[in-house]
Amino acid sequence: MSDVLIIGAGAAGLMAAGVASMAGKSVVLLERNDRPARKVMITGKGRCNVTNNCNSLDDLIANVPVNGRFLYSAFSRFMPADTMELIEDMGVELKTERGNRVFPVSDKAADIVDALVAFATDDGAKIIKGRAKELIIENGTVKGAVTYDGEKIFAEKVIIATGGKSYPATGSSGDGYILAQQAGHTIVPIKPSLVSLECHEGFCTDLMGLALKNVEIKAVDTKKNKIIYEDFGEMLFTHFGVSGPMILSASSHMREMEKGRYEIHIDLKPRLTAEQLDTRILRDFSENNNKNFINSLGGLLPRKMIPVAVKLSGIRPTEKVNQITKEQRQKLVQVLKDIKVTVTDFSPVEEAIVTSGGVKTSEINPKTMESKLVSNLYFAGEVIDVDAYTGGFNLQIAFSTGHLAGENV
Repeated sequence: MSDVLIIGAGAAGLMAAGVASMAGKSVVLLERNDRPARKVMITGKGRCNVTNNCNSLDDLIANVPVNGRFLYSAFSRFMPADTMELIEDMGVELKTERGNRVFPVSDKAADIVDALVAFATDDGAKIIKGRAKELIIENGTVKGAVTYDGEKIFAEKVIIATGGKSYPATGSSGDGYILAQQAGHTIVPIKPSLVSLECHEGFCTDLMGLALKNVEIKAVDTKKNKIIYEDFGEMLFTHFGVSGPMILSASSHMREMEKGRYEIHIDLKPRLTAEQLDTRILRDFSENNNKNFINSLGGLLPRKMIPVAVKLSGIRPTEKVNQITKEQRQKLVQVLKDIKVTVTDFSPVEEAIVTSGGVKTSEINPKTMESKLVSNLYFAGEVIDVDAYTGGFNLQIAFSTGHLAGENV
């Protein structure tokens, strides 16, 4: 029998294992994949946005829209600065980029994974391959788990750190929810967060693959007639709608999805006022005076965007530039400053970066991460009903809750 069984060797599980084994506990990590931390490997487009270099507790909690206050103790005990210090002590140099996002200098997520695995195993934690089928619970106390192979693994304490249900190929297939329900826990319904959006407009398909940089978006809740998110940066058109960093962040503000309720408004030229943009268009027109309208926008827009902008403007593609009226030009300005896409749905939860929903926070002691229903059972990471905005905050949740659970076992 080991002191601690940790189910799931992702970011939270590895952190918990390292902390517990440093304290002299015998630790077994049960991981269903051949390699631990598969999901960490794909974060930040393979670069691993390891945390966010924000050292204010209030700022940290403000970036967790779902049950942020529940994390007060976990964050207080282990802040982003602590994560950075630990990773650098393991030999990985870090850098801070736009939005306080922290990455390894090497831009290789594998370096972060190797550091976490070393942290977990250097003091004796053992990683074994297997998948937990059910918990062993006797008289209201957890005693271990049974694998799908029928093996019984006994332990004094058990931490469930299985992740959510996004990216199932990385092992996040919802096992933790089943185990938690078996222990009597309530599972808040699962839905995607930080996910691409499906949209109504057909021109999204025409623009598939087009990445826009230095644009501004506003996400509007038409039901409440309210801007729920706005940002400046990058986005991407897909065959079904829109994606990219800003869109992923916007999606986490869309709490109750209804077809047509949310709109994304894209300003292609946010650094120019309408008047300045009109002046710029006039200059381009003067240089292309005898050309057809559709052939006059090459200096202003990406090639793929031109036919879409022309159609939305209502100006005939073959209209000669020198025939375009002031009213038509103002319509073009309006289009470039506000391209609207209507959201019809989230992309499937399996494609989400993180899962919203999970083990109900009111059933977990926030000061220890221990279950209030079953003794010696703990939770860490995405399996809990907490999720944050993009920018390294979700991995920090995994590290902080994993660290707190590791301390308390």
